[in-house]
Amino acid sequence: MSATSTPLQASGATTAAPTVYRMLFAISLVHLLNDSLQAVIPALLPIVEKNLALTFTQVGFILLVMNLTASVLQPVVGYFSDRKSQPFLPPLALLVSGLGMLALAFAGSYSFVLVAVACVGIGSAVFHPEASRFAHQASGPRRGLGQSIFQVGGNAGQALAPLMTILVFANLGQPGAAWFLLPAVLASGVLLYVALWYRGQQRLKKAAAAVVTYTNRKQRLVALWLLILIVSVRSWMNAGYQSFYQFYLMYVKHMDYSSAQLVVFGFLLAGAIGTFFGGPLSDRFGKRNLLILSTLGALPLTLLTPYVSGFWSFPLLLVSGFIMLSSFSVTVVYAQELLPGKIGTVSGLIIGLAFGMGGMGALAFGYLADMFDLGFVITLCSVLPLIGLVGFLLPKDKTLQSWVQ
Repeated sequence: MSATSTPLQASGATTAAPTVYRMLFAISLVHLLNDSLQAVIPALLPIVEKNLALTFTQVGFILLVMNLTASVLQPVVGYFSDRKSQPFLPPLALLVSGLGMLALAFAGSYSFVLVAVACVGIGSAVFHPEASRFAHQASGPRRGLGQSIFQVGGNAGQALAPLMTILVFANLGQPGAAWFLLPAVLASGVLLYVALWYRGQQRLKKAAAAVVTYTNRKQRLVALWLLILIVSVRSWMNAGYQSFYQFYLMYVKHMDYSSAQLVVFGFLLAGAIGTFFGGPLSDRFGKRNLLILSTLGALPLTLLTPYVSGFWSFPLLLVSGFIMLSSFSVTVVYAQELLPGKIGTVSGLIIGLAFGMGGMGALAFGYLADMFDLGFVITLCSVLPLIGLVGFLLPKDKTLQSWVQ
């Protein structure tokens, strides 16, 4: 078997730097605040749908605009941050997201809603790649744990969407989105603190840059594309349950509005908890193994989701969310090891792709809901964990380690 070697600039994690927990938790807090802004969009969907008399296809297109702006720009931002880090750009990005929230609060037309959510997507696109570099630097040797701490903040922020609907938007309606300018400003301030620390670390390590040589370039790229496929399908499933299961429970299972929001909240909250535990478990049992288990292991539960109603929908979504999203942070670390030295680019690609493909899935599901019905969409989502079978084609962790020289 032939192998090619490619030199790359190593990241700061190649040195024996300790794990800086205060920075990891600070970045995780900002991730929570950033993704809570994004969570406003699906939380507002039932209200915006009624206010503007939208079709499900238009609802899906709102998510597509936000997620595509975040997705397309993230790898680009990551590529340039790998070439020259811009640690003070993310604080500005959070302010752009905050302005998007303000615009969304007073949007009286469909086109203005799309502009507002695009601002939120752009802010997220600039935030994630550089923040992943911050987390990678602060993780030291415990990359799985560090990435889990970082990602659990984001997943917890997304889980807040149903609670926002119940506590904020059910009382204040669409204008309630204006209040989310405050967490955007807070997140910007915390990010400024982290950026100052990161710049100091980069100055200390500037002279210590090493060169990493990795082999099996073709096999690595094939594995990366397989990983992208898994992440994409997982994002479709997540988008389907987050955005359309609430409508399914209300319109098909006749569940009341608040109860349907709590079911989706349970799914997202359990996913955040699973994200936290997934990193340390992957450090011990292997990233590829956990990736396969988290997808196929959720299948028996997701297959039941079109058929349950009432109380049983809550524990079912709770457990399936925990299992399915336990590999969220693992896919990022696995991708970083596939292409060492390209932390920003790979993180932007994997995390950004999750947003972008989730948005495309939401648009497709909205179209299918209009063409067929919501039951068809949820049934389709229930079989998507079968994508875990592709995980068996990925190189094992030991194989990946043997490719590094």
